[in-house]
Amino acid sequence: MPTSPRAAVRRIALARLISIGGGAAAYTALMFTIYRETGSPLWLSAAALATFGAEALFGPLTGVFGDRFNRKRVMIVSDIAGSACFGAMALTSDPGALVALSLGSAIAETPFISASGAAIPNLVGEDLIAWANSTVGLGRNLGILLGPVLGGLLLTKFGAQTVFAANAASFLVSAALVATVSARFAEPRRTTDGDRGFRAGIRFLMDERVLRTVTLGWSVAVVGFGMGIVADMPMVDTFRAGALGFGAIIACWGGGTALGAILGRRLTAATEVRTVAGGLLITCVTGLAIGITPWFAMFLVLTFLMGIGDSLAEVATRGLQQRRTPDHLRSRVSAASDGMVNAALAISFVLGGFAVSAVGPKAVYAIGGATAGLGTLVLVRVLGIRARGGPIAVETLGAGGGPLVAARTPLASPADPHPPAKD
Repeated sequence: MPTSPRAAVRRIALARLISIGGGAAAYTALMFTIYRETGSPLWLSAAALATFGAEALFGPLTGVFGDRFNRKRVMIVSDIAGSACFGAMALTSDPGALVALSLGSAIAETPFISASGAAIPNLVGEDLIAWANSTVGLGRNLGILLGPVLGGLLLTKFGAQTVFAANAASFLVSAALVATVSARFAEPRRTTDGDRGFRAGIRFLMDERVLRTVTLGWSVAVVGFGMGIVADMPMVDTFRAGALGFGAIIACWGGGTALGAILGRRLTAATEVRTVAGGLLITCVTGLAIGITPWFAMFLVLTFLMGIGDSLAEVATRGLQQRRTPDHLRSRVSAASDGMVNAALAISFVLGGFAVSAVGPKAVYAIGGATAGLGTLVLVRVLGIRARGGPIAVETLGAGGGPLVAARTPLASPADPHPPAKD
């Protein structure tokens, strides 16, 4: 029996909650263990680069799997491969081996990310895109919220290897949940000779003004913003907060992103671009404030607020990508955009270790806030976002995720109860 659209999305969201919760727990154990063993911010940069930078290098390449093969199977195989990597991490405590295996797990996960995002419009249709992205985002962010707390507790009582083993099991549970979904993950293939290979996604992204500009805005923002990930452990040392304090930082981030995902359910095609800019502006203000706060409690509050802004911008970005990209290119366009943003993130990880050593973790957060402000400025200046709408064309997809339909009309203002009509 076919799975209903809402049930299909909820199962994928639950799969994300479980696997990302395990991944966040494992990340807590990884960063804490490496810093304990080495005491070096440069090792933290290497671990963060391996964990998050892999998508920049391999995402555009693996995105083709979601357009060429059965997306459901791609997601299942991706989870199984990730489980194998974390299972191997449970067998070693060597920092070099842990970094190498975390790189392998990150590479294994990239096909799932692009394939699952590409499948959303096919699972639910255009009217439920914002709800679906919000629901999946909520699952992902609840995983980020709960995972570090669990990871910190398991790390304290049983050690890092137990955390890695638990994460390996969580990926298998995720794969099993995806396997229960009986629904259409893609339209019938319409690939032409000009659409073959991973470069087709990059070409489409570069030709599509709104998606290109949003990707540029994110890339500018994360060059400094990603340094904060490297600064988290040294920040814990600054406030003498310990392993549970580190878990609390990630948990507050996860709580904020969970709330942001819920708020994202109200988004429409007419409000998504301005929401990306608004979300980046929130991360700008909170990052600058973290740079001057003297209290750990205030740092946690600001981290929570920063998570709200980031999540709102993320949900809006996913909606833009899905609405403005044809199904047979959607996985590759998503992977190309994510790859470019994560390339900037990878640069920030390389710079982060040196920056923390040179100016300290608080100043690094302030730098991240400043670059988020620059990213906001890119969106405002290039796309001409105004308080009551702007000249950005809205492109939508048919209910089943079919060919693009260009409305070529201004975005509706928030006060306008009648969004532009679709062709």
